Amino acid sequence: MKKKNLIRVAALCVAGVLALGGCAQQGEKDKQEGDQVVLKVGASPSPHGEILQQAAPILEKEGIKLEIQEFTDYILPNQALESGELDANFFQHKPYLDNFNEENGTHLESLGAVHFEAMGIYAGKCDDLKNLPEGAKVGVPSDPTNEARALQLLEQEGLITLKEGAGLTATAQDIEENPLKLQLVELEAAILPRSLADLDIGVINGNYALEGDVVDQLLVSESADSQAAQTFANIVAIREGDDNPALEKLIEVLQGEEIRTYIEENYETVFPAAR
Repeated sequence: MKKKNLIRVAALCVAGVLALGGCAQQGEKDKQEGDQVVLKVGASPSPHGEILQQAAPILEKEGIKLEIQEFTDYILPNQALESGELDANFFQHKPYLDNFNEENGTHLESLGAVHFEAMGIYAGKCDDLKNLPEGAKVGVPSDPTNEARALQLLEQEGLITLKEGAGLTATAQDIEENPLKLQLVELEAAILPRSLADLDIGVINGNYALEGDVVDQLLVSESADSQAAQTFANIVAIREGDDNPALEKLIEVLQGEEIRTYIEENYETVFPAAR
């Protein structure tokens, strides 16, 4: 009986050692998985989300898992970043971010510029600016910074004249000359592409033109070497003072050669940010 008991005890000890070994192995595996840094980044679907998808496998090699959350508006991704639901977002230019902070009391800052989306004038009922009729309906973004930018593009094409110094604060009230008596239709930027059928022309942000599949209706756009390209480059935004090293790696990858090449080869109206 004693011998049997000793054998049983020995068997239990061996089983315990094996179990502990298995737990140790599982614990090591969990630790390795836990060591991977997760970055939650909000983005407009195109081109921002597409660019982030290209960056994801590069970051994976650096031990950073990128979780991309797509947004189809310009408000929620900044709110989600401010509240801590996101680690960063990628959809806006700095003038928009600065205006958002001022109007909403948020504390967000730019980590760096990635690309420039040329704002363009797109054909609706009219497919040639030279034939734009008197009283034409012109769709423009309703948010302050993008509306000002749209007005500057209309001025660039000789369709209106703005008051001197209106700049990034320009509104419809700053139109000094409007020879064709154009009717500005202020709409949320995201719905402009699908509103073109009811407009003579629309001034549309590059990302929404891509998402709305209206790039082939482009009549004229800002150039890649314009002042707009410097001012309105799209940025990665973070919370003020966030010194997470993974965020530095994120912007390093997004500004790197692989992503610059991807942008140059895959988009007509999107250009890598100037260095």
